[in-house]
Amino acid sequence: MNGRQAAAAAGCSGCAASVGAAESYCEACGRELGALIAHGPRWVALPQPDPDTAATCEGCGGLRYDADADGYCRDCGQLRPEPDRCEADLGAVCVVTDRGIAHARNEDSVAAAVVAGRTPWQRASMVLVVCDGVSTSEDPQAASGAAARAGVDAAVAALGESRSAEDAVMAGLAAAATAVRDIGEYDGHAPSCTYVSAIVHRLGDGAAEITVANVGDSRAYWLRARDSQARDAAPSQRLSSDDSWAQALVDAGAMDEAAAMRDPRAHTLLRWLGADSDPIPWSDSCVRTLRTTGPGVLLLCSDGLWNYESDPEALAGMATSPATALLAARELVDFALRSGGSDNITVAMVPVGPPGMPGEK
Repeated sequence: MNGRQAAAAAGCSGCAASVGAAESYCEACGRELGALIAHGPRWVALPQPDPDTAATCEGCGGLRYDADADGYCRDCGQLRPEPDRCEADLGAVCVVTDRGIAHARNEDSVAAAVVAGRTPWQRASMVLVVCDGVSTSEDPQAASGAAARAGVDAAVAALGESRSAEDAVMAGLAAAATAVRDIGEYDGHAPSCTYVSAIVHRLGDGAAEITVANVGDSRAYWLRARDSQARDAAPSQRLSSDDSWAQALVDAGAMDEAAAMRDPRAHTLLRWLGADSDPIPWSDSCVRTLRTTGPGVLLLCSDGLWNYESDPEALAGMATSPATALLAARELVDFALRSGGSDNITVAMVPVGPPGMPGEK
């Protein structure tokens, strides 16, 4: 099963081993399962190794692929194989990540959790993170994987302490920055990645509060359904601001966005997560909160998607037309592949329903 449809089950954030919703510790690695709290929230992190090809190491022929936390064989050092595509549907949030066409491996990572309310009248919250490994750094997939897992775990833990969404999303960002910095083993070895995260609180009557934080150029969008008649529905819009050369040109008034993206330095990052980044790698304006009413979807994505389509209205047309969020996520990834697939492609989506949707009280 090394094709483009590899579904993933919830697993341990440390080693990706399957775990039950009621378990407090992973039996495989002993990690405390911080995301599995309050009535068994669901958790997933991708990509995960392909179970049909990762049983043996192609490099040394070991019968059991004994890999370290970054996916390298402990005997010969070869990177563990991954499927071309991984996806997961947790109901309230779905995620898809694809290697693309041009890259030999997937350096993106995505993690998400659905956290149930601690009391019967509290609604679920969704926590999601998308990270894009910086290809010019060493082991970018290790950076993105560590950041995505640490970010979701820390944000969920903060929500479990009844902290605000703003505090929780920043707790996740700080934990992700530390996790990436900690895997820098020596001078010059600085795995790096971008980071975009969101916490979605359902408010009832089809409304939601969306809080996002980002470093780098992975993006968050609110995409309103085109047939929405809700009075309080926010228009489709980008919720994050890139930490890139192109965005700096636009902010300075030197160029419009279209011209800035044609600059050869457009994708040069001014901020990122890594051992070589600033001690506080995020900007003072990295957090934004939006309250809106559905129908619509929150979209988090790497630049493997938005390089081919960045206009919120155009993305909304693709993301809100299919019958389910997972079908929409697949369509967005397939669109990027049809457009060239020159980079890894990752999307995470949370549907926000219309007022009076089933289950709302």
